[in-house]
Amino acid sequence: MANRITRLLGIRHPIVQAGMSWASSNVALPAAVSNAGGLGVLAAGPLRLEDFIRTLDALAAATDKPYAVNIPLYRPQAAEILDAMVARQVPVVIASQGGPKAQLPRFRDYGAVWIQVVSTLEHARKAEAAGVDALVVVGAEAGGHPPANEVSTLVTVRRVLQEVSIPVIAGGGVADGWGIAALLALGADAVQLGTRFLLTDEAAVHDHYKAAVLAADVHDTALIGRRSLPVRGLRNAFAQAIFDAERDQIAQDDYDALFKKSSLKQAALDGDIEWGKVELGQSAGLVSQIQPAAQVMAQLVQELAQASTRLAGMELAAPHNHFDNQPL
Repeated sequence: MANRITRLLGIRHPIVQAGMSWASSNVALPAAVSNAGGLGVLAAGPLRLEDFIRTLDALAAATDKPYAVNIPLYRPQAAEILDAMVARQVPVVIASQGGPKAQLPRFRDYGAVWIQVVSTLEHARKAEAAGVDALVVVGAEAGGHPPANEVSTLVTVRRVLQEVSIPVIAGGGVADGWGIAALLALGADAVQLGTRFLLTDEAAVHDHYKAAVLAADVHDTALIGRRSLPVRGLRNAFAQAIFDAERDQIAQDDYDALFKKSSLKQAALDGDIEWGKVELGQSAGLVSQIQPAAQVMAQLVQELAQASTRLAGMELAAPHNHFDNQPL
């Protein structure tokens, strides 16, 4: 399937693996996705500079296909991470949580594609005005940091598409090719999947974390930390402590301390699925097994083809008035 995003990125399929801290902060997952024709994404968020450089060099050696680096622009050492990306001419940048304008010229100088992650129309407009090449538009179903306004992917993406002209990659609530087809039919140019690729052999998180995500149904996540920087995560002991703090209206400083006491690393690396932040999307309930990433890619492509064939086979009937043939 070819469209303006596959041509822009040089990929075969309109499928992007989300940058997930720890899960894709390695070589194996993004390399497998890129080698299978999607866009694999190395998550720079949790990596120290020296670890990032080593991992980035290894990823470049592991694939001759396009790949991306996801960088939260607010993180410590972001400037040094960006310098390393420029020095190694990373082909695709996926940036979040910060403005792109100051960084764009030097990435453009060597031909990089810059994609900005947004979750509201306001931020989409600002990113397009800044000159980014494409957007990842994320709805409330997504894991990690979805929009606090809780507007769904279906509505958020469609609203952004009404206002912007650059390519849009839709994310949130998708775990199979049928969901990809739905968002392409909506007008998106590609689809980003996180939770589905979290449940792969190559995702570098603790087995307890994967087991908890695999066991989750579509209703087992919640937006946690509404008075801070909320995350969509598993309803566990940490989540309940936050809900209790919100109910009791504790002081903001105490609330922030409680929220920061738990971390994604605690769950993803240490396997503490009760008190760690187990970040996952609602689409976890659509996934029934852990598979190699290449196998997931093949299944997504096959399902997308099936869904596309089904849509193409539907006849658009002429408008019919129920009363046309009724006797007077």
